[in-house]
Amino acid sequence: MKKVAAGVAASHPATAEAGLRVLRDGGTAADAAVAAVLACCAAETIYTGLGGGGFATYFDAGTGRATCLDFFVSVPGTDGDLEAGPMVAVDVFFGGMPQVYSIGGASVAVPGVPAGCGEVHRRWGRLPWAEVVRPAIELAAGGVAVPAAHAQTLDSCAPALAWGEGASVYTPNGRRLQGGDLLFHDGLDRALTMLAEAGPQVFYTGELATIMVDAVRTAGGCLGPQDLAGYRVLETPVDHATLAGHRVLARHDLNRTVDTIAGLPGDLSRPGRVLGVAEALRDQGRQKIGDTTNVSVVDSDGNACVITTTLGLGSGVWLPGLGINLNSMLGEGELVTDDMVPGRRMSSNMCPLVVISPEGELAVAAGSAGASRIRTALVDTLLGVLADGLDMTKAIGRPRFHVVGDTVHVEPGYPRDELGALAAAGWQINQWPGLNHYFGGVTAVGQAGAAGDPRRDGVGLLL
Repeated sequence: MKKVAAGVAASHPATAEAGLRVLRDGGTAADAAVAAVLACCAAETIYTGLGGGGFATYFDAGTGRATCLDFFVSVPGTDGDLEAGPMVAVDVFFGGMPQVYSIGGASVAVPGVPAGCGEVHRRWGRLPWAEVVRPAIELAAGGVAVPAAHAQTLDSCAPALAWGEGASVYTPNGRRLQGGDLLFHDGLDRALTMLAEAGPQVFYTGELATIMVDAVRTAGGCLGPQDLAGYRVLETPVDHATLAGHRVLARHDLNRTVDTIAGLPGDLSRPGRVLGVAEALRDQGRQKIGDTTNVSVVDSDGNACVITTTLGLGSGVWLPGLGINLNSMLGEGELVTDDMVPGRRMSSNMCPLVVISPEGELAVAAGSAGASRIRTALVDTLLGVLADGLDMTKAIGRPRFHVVGDTVHVEPGYPRDELGALAAAGWQINQWPGLNHYFGGVTAVGQAGAAGDPRRDGVGLLL
């Protein structure tokens, strides 16, 4: 059986290079994934940042064990001394339709990215913490070019991202950033240097914690010192399902990705599988845009680390002079549930996963951006690699369809015979004009190679 080559896949060339650099320096998959995630916080702030949250899945080649860590955001208010004010509604146009989001101080939940990166490194890292943070500091100090696909996302998300202090970052001199322009956050290199020197706790009980509480409360939120000091990374159960004789291992996400894989038809040959796949993917109408990104890493020992992080759309509450935008998760309608109480971890669609071959070896390490389309993107990619025998680049780059209610949203180039079968079975077909970031953003490393999603200008780099 072919061994998975060491490599990194990410949604920005600079992010992938940061991870590969750490692998070259002798780092583990965990070291490289953390370095890449922190690089995202400088290079991919349209999608994520230090003020966001996420999930990690780690596969230990020596033991064959997969571990899932939850460092997503928590509901603030455990201090109990302040009620949050109103949020700020913004319209984000996506696919030609307005999506209503809420931002501002009241939308800020307790961030988990610094704590999550620290815990992944503590458990499975080998290099010194400061060395893992260094590539991100260098990117933040000089700024990073915006890929064209990221600029396209910004076009949709600008009402939130370019709100308040974000205007000078994303629309400098009144002009929205375009592909090739420099994305720069004044002060972010200082914040990352503080993270490197003091460790993740600087965000929870240190100097940055005080600054964060003041910024959020000034903007009408209720985040307090106790919310930050009490935040913990959680280990969450690992679900599993079988696909083409392989075992898929991941957390139980809001979209039930593993359950969906378990519900795929037994015969995965084309074109016959399309109706069963569409039924398994049937969604109940959630189609928020979401700002998310993913990093997938495999090291030379066969260990894998996949980390997905998000900022929501960003609250527009920035840590003054430090270039950090805080998350807007409390303003993400599809994540707001009836059981949200102070201190409770919020739900998420993110699903970093690993796939194990029938022989018990790593076959794929993958994750995706895309909110409610994460499941769609991952399922289609895994079908491409495991059932259709495609290399990773082709599996990720081929046209996808996403199901919302009784409608199949589809990218151009999807096989006509399969679309005809769907239409004949009563599905409504909504043909999109081109490949679009709406349909997710997969990054994956596996036996079929390493690749990032062209919908996000992603790349895959092998050691």
